[in-house]
Amino acid sequence: MKPETLMINDVKYVRADTVDAKAESLDGMPYQIIRCDRSGVFAGYIEHREGQEVTIRKARRIWYWDGAASLSQLAENGTKKPEGCKFPVEVDKIVVLDAIEILDVTASAKKSIDGVPVWSAQ
Repeated sequence: MKPETLMINDVKYVRADTVDAKAESLDGMPYQIIRCDRSGVFAGYIEHREGQEVTIRKARRIWYWDGAASLSQLAENGTKKPEGCKFPVEVDKIVVLDAIEILDVTASAKKSIDGVPVWSAQ
């Protein structure tokens, strides 16, 4: 059994393999969830931001999610019900004009988001 924490000189250290790291970056851009006022929710890499105008690369619209209580939980833990989610196809680039919230996504949450099958109208 491996200890998860270690105390040295009253400082608590946590094993690296017990901490969920941030998702990998694209040319230094972190993977994030962007919630907008009117245009919806997107997951991707922010290439540029000026005020509420945000350019997102490798963007996937989060049209409907299941298996996470909120976007915060989706960014932190991913979805527990990928089959219940509706995430359409990824687009290379999109500019949104109304970003109101930006959340960093952990590596395990990104893997979960990537694992949601592409949803499309029948």
